[in-house]
Amino acid sequence: MATGSSGVSRFFGGSPLGVLLRLLLLCVIVGLILDQLDLNAFELFRWMGRVLEDVLHNSAHVLRAIGRYFLIGAVIVIPIWIVLRILRMGSGRA
Repeated sequence: MATGSSGVSRFFGGSPLGVLLRLLLLCVIVGLILDQLDLNAFELFRWMGRVLEDVLHNSAHVLRAIGRYFLIGAVIVIPIWIVLRILRMGSGRA
């Protein structure tokens, strides 16, 4: 067997023709099952798109909320930290 065809067989995990025939049969079986469940491939893609859109929308909402909490907390924390640093420098401890 030539080195090139050995690489192809290794890539496919067996004889390329055998693998393609198994994939064809698997596609038909999965298509039959999806059809019996009244599922459409395009609907599945639309559903995945909606899920991705919801995740991105919710992520943006979460990031906005975290940013808001950060700013609210920073208004209190940063001035207190500055005052404590100034007091520590005055006492000789840094």
